[in-house]
Formats: sequence, C-alpha cells, structure tokens
Amino acid sequence: MNSIDLILLNFNEVRRRSIKVWTSIPQEKLIWKPDDEAMTCIEMIRHVLESEHYYHLAIQNHGSLSVFDSPFEKQPFTTVNAELEFAEPYRIQFLETIRLFTEEDLTNIKIDRSDSGYIRSFGDMLLRVAYHESVHTGQLLDYLRMAGVPRVRVWD
Repeated sequence: MNSIDLILLNFNEVRRRSIKVWTSIPQEKLIWKPDDEAMTCIEMIRHVLESEHYYHLAIQNHGSLSVFDSPFEKQPFTTVNAELEFAEPYRIQFLETIRLFTEEDLTNIKIDRSDSGYIRSFGDMLLRVAYHESVHTGQLLDYLRMAGVPRVRVWD
C-alpha cells in the first residue's frame, strides 16, 4: 500500500464514521443547535460535504478560489440521506482526482491558501481535508450529548 492508497483509506474511514454519526441523528434533531451562533446539525453536515467540494476545486486550482459557486447553495435542507445523495457525485470526482496523483506529488505540489494563512503541500492539504470532517463529526457527537440523544459507537 502506497501513500495515496493510505490517504484514500483514511478518507473512506473518516466518511464511514461520519455517516454513522450523521444517520443516527433523529430527523427532528437535524435543526437543533446548541446556541444562536452555531450551525444546526444538518447545516454542519452540509458544511462538511460542501467544503470537501471546495477543497477539491482548490486542489485542482493549486490554491484558493477567487469565486466559488456552490452547487449545494440552492439545495433545500431535508434529510441526511438527501445530503449524501446530492454530494455523492462530487465525492466520487474528488477521490478519483486523488488517485491521479503520484507519491511525489504529495510533497512537490503546493496548495496556496495564503488568503487563509498557509501554503502547504498537496499531501498536507489532503490530511487537512480529512481532519476538517473529523473535527465536525466530533462536534456533532457533542451536539448529540447536549441534546440528550444517544450517540453511536464510532470506534468499531
């Protein structure tokens, strides 16, 4: 197994665990949020899926996008499954893009996100994308605890 394979395995494992959490949220709790400034549960799920699409385009661009017309923006919030179904083609494209790169690309290609305060290697950027999803999945587990909703076991 090479580095690209490991990165893809990590993306798949992070998403598998996220889906376990996301699909365990009762429909009536999808609009719950801990305070007025926080995202709702479904907004956070959308944020993760939409951000992955943005990161995919930023990677292809080798840096931040000056304009991002999100295909997610016009989608109504309905169910977790609807969010996942809508995002699936973008997810497939993202993973297929990663497969096109070589191990050398992980170090040699730079992603310029100076507007966000960093320039990182392609490999570092990929790890950041997975970490972003992991952090928000952890936040949702905390949301569920605060809302009194039983939490699924993510460590299987």
